[in-house]
Amino acid sequence: MASNRGVAYIRPGVVEIQSIDYPVLALGNRKCEHGVILKIVSTNICGSDQHMVRGRTTAPEGLILGHEITGEVVEAGRDVEFIKKGDIVSVPFNIACGRCRMCKEGKTGVCLNVNPSRPGAAYGYVDMGGWVGGQAEYVMVPYADFNLLKFPDRDQALAKIKALTLLSDIFPTGFHGAFSAGVGPGSTVYVAGAGPVGLACAASCHLLGAAVVIVGDLIEERLAQAKSFGCETIDLKQKASLPDMIAQIVGEPEVDAAVDCVGFEARGHGADAAVERPATVLNSIMDITRVGGALGIPGLYVTGDPGGVDDNAKIGMLGIRIGLGWAKSLVFTTGQCPVMRYHRKLMNCILHDKIDISKAVNATVISLDDAPQGYKDFDRGAAKKYVIDPHRMIAA
Repeated sequence: MASNRGVAYIRPGVVEIQSIDYPVLALGNRKCEHGVILKIVSTNICGSDQHMVRGRTTAPEGLILGHEITGEVVEAGRDVEFIKKGDIVSVPFNIACGRCRMCKEGKTGVCLNVNPSRPGAAYGYVDMGGWVGGQAEYVMVPYADFNLLKFPDRDQALAKIKALTLLSDIFPTGFHGAFSAGVGPGSTVYVAGAGPVGLACAASCHLLGAAVVIVGDLIEERLAQAKSFGCETIDLKQKASLPDMIAQIVGEPEVDAAVDCVGFEARGHGADAAVERPATVLNSIMDITRVGGALGIPGLYVTGDPGGVDDNAKIGMLGIRIGLGWAKSLVFTTGQCPVMRYHRKLMNCILHDKIDISKAVNATVISLDDAPQGYKDFDRGAAKKYVIDPHRMIAA
């Protein structure tokens, strides 16, 4: 049997490469004939992984990380009809059965059958069903016919893999944030956060026809990356108020739509930039979004945060000005992105050169052995999306 290695969470601030079991087509004590085993082509480090590695969740020691997976099918169960050995496929980070009420409604981020604890599951993530992650050499994927997106041409897929690898999570997630905020032709948009999801969201806003895309962040390197593909930027360390800085760009202190791509580890603005203020982004985007507008909230918020700034934050209870949101008739869209709602169309945008998403997020290929250093660099705010290449299948 082939060997396997994966990136394991050890303790806050520490991950390491470990030898792990080669995957089998099984769920507990029963065969998983609807699943496949993938040889990982690419698997990415995500900001959501970083929350766990910082110790901001209840992730257990030894958890194999990784929910952003692209792979080659090397084995398929007896019941898999439409996915074949040798196919190159994108794996949505949401694990979905395709059979429950939520899946049939297209809400694959909250599938009812893949996590005994609560709706919704993901690979290699705390409280998300115990599924082994894909920052490894091989991984098992269940419900393959429903979950997997097959790329139509192997050679074309490998040639564009740095972009296609982003279909498993951050491209659909960023797009979902923009789309659910109502971004369209001529929109003015504020994107909070210039990490990989924020950059993917900003690029998605351009794809949707936005007239002005403003990205705010505290890290100059990330703001420079946003500026590199046509975004206006705001350094949130400045002492000026966010509405005033918005007004300097669009002529008024508000935008048509806003997207939170930061989540629960948000910091304050201006003089509070060094202090964690978990409700800052949500309150600020309510403040600068026009009456009757919408907020996309793909940024992660959790129900358990051991490192929360106070007892309320530790259970996800934040000081949000819901009265302001109500008074302005704002629409809020939260939760996991239902990747399958978007990934096929976004794949076509990549394959037909309608967007260079890998350039927008600065996709940077590293080896599996370099993953621990990738986590450290990402934690320091590197303006890069780290793409792990376990089998050296990605061309230079």
